Amino acid sequence: MNSGQILQKPPYGMIGILFVGAFVAFLNNTLLNVALPTIMKDFGITYSTVQWLSTGYMLVSGILVPASAFFVTRFKNRHLFITAMSVFTIGTIMAGFAPNFSTLLAGRMVQAAGASSMSPLLMNVMLISFPKEKRGAAMGIFGLVMISAPAIGPTLSGYIVEHHDWRMLFQMIIPFAVISLLFGIWKLKNVMETREVHLDFPSVLLSTIAFGGILYGFSTAGDKGWSSPWVYGTISAGLLALIIFIFKQLRMDQPLLELRIYKYPMFALGSAISVIVSMAMFSGMILTPAYVQSIRGIDPFKAGLMMLPGALVMGIMSPITGKMFDKFGPRILAIIGLTITTIATFGLSKLEIDSSYTFIVSLYTIRMFGLSMVMMPIMTNGLNQLPQMMNPHGTAINNTVQQVAGAIGSAVMVTFMNNRTKATAKDLIAEAKVNAAQSGVAPTPEQMQQMQDHIMQNALLDGITHSFFIAACITVLALVLAFFLKRVKIESSAASMDLKKPTK
Repeated sequence: MNSGQILQKPPYGMIGILFVGAFVAFLNNTLLNVALPTIMKDFGITYSTVQWLSTGYMLVSGILVPASAFFVTRFKNRHLFITAMSVFTIGTIMAGFAPNFSTLLAGRMVQAAGASSMSPLLMNVMLISFPKEKRGAAMGIFGLVMISAPAIGPTLSGYIVEHHDWRMLFQMIIPFAVISLLFGIWKLKNVMETREVHLDFPSVLLSTIAFGGILYGFSTAGDKGWSSPWVYGTISAGLLALIIFIFKQLRMDQPLLELRIYKYPMFALGSAISVIVSMAMFSGMILTPAYVQSIRGIDPFKAGLMMLPGALVMGIMSPITGKMFDKFGPRILAIIGLTITTIATFGLSKLEIDSSYTFIVSLYTIRMFGLSMVMMPIMTNGLNQLPQMMNPHGTAINNTVQQVAGAIGSAVMVTFMNNRTKATAKDLIAEAKVNAAQSGVAPTPEQMQQMQDHIMQNALLDGITHSFFIAACITVLALVLAFFLKRVKIESSAASMDLKKPTK
């Protein structure tokens, strides 16, 4: 088999094993979102610090996923899966028995290091297992794992946090990770071609500085302020490293990431839309739990349960969307999905202190319904335009931009939320002092405490709704770009491997 061929018969057993491993890895992306307030109180840390359990996980994945094209091309898929799942299992054990926040964060980082190869490996096996005219339905099943696992995370997390110690979130994953690893050792076979390629360590270093610096700067802006040297310094260093990284990749014969595939217009457009949607999706998965727990005071299980309908809708819609993509192409699906997502996100920016349970659940579910119609169609359409040999680089780039965009989007939205909350709290406190001075009656200590609680609650609400409004504006940009999507013609995209002459 050469790199341009499709397997005569899809290896369903192998795909099933990879699905289990990928599901466990994806589940960890959002498993802690509902538990963050509980962990924050347990370790006595700030929200900006505890959110690194989510953004840090995505950051490490974003740093390591660029190297996945090298790993998938250089190493046999069986060895790669066994190594990745072993590392993931070690990280899960570390986090499950962490005595302090530092160990917990380290465990999450190790988890991410193992999980970073799961999605690219599974996606590349899927791409060589099915012909292009059937990829929509096949990738729709893959989307069932990629989308539903992170969406189920908050519900499962809420139940565990309410009835058990938060460490159970990791301890319950350990048996599944071990079973997946054992099945991989027992049943996995090598179905993908490998080639002698070399890992360029300067490129790995540059990508680490680039993505790490940018995310660190955005993540700390909420606490340190945008004028802090640590903020603009790390962002500037990250951007400089990113520019050098890009130019270096374009000049190399065997780059870490083959960025020249951005000459394929539908891949480039799909990647741009994917970046925007990832920023909106991952930020919403952090803002919504913050609202329902910190504003509404809803317990963790009910907070997670509120997200279950959205998870179910995404899981049901993913295979359906895949079949619709095979029939209608990506444009109509993306336009409808992003329109729904934009409207629902704007609705979340209108949340009140006493918004009804039904209203919150309905908006969140509608938002997830819209998102389920966007991600897999645009990704599959872009990958269909690439030569088969470029599939590892296409999947690596897609996963990199999604992880980094999701992490930056979450960090930026939390920063906006914190800054808006602080500004609103300051205004409300000043207003309260003026009212108290005008009344001439000194409030009692109990009244002061109630007043402070009321001010902080309203300030946080204003910060959350402000961030949702920004997310809605971001999705409008993705919606505009969706009108330029075109369906890739299968017969026109199959043969050429010349990156200098991309298909139209």
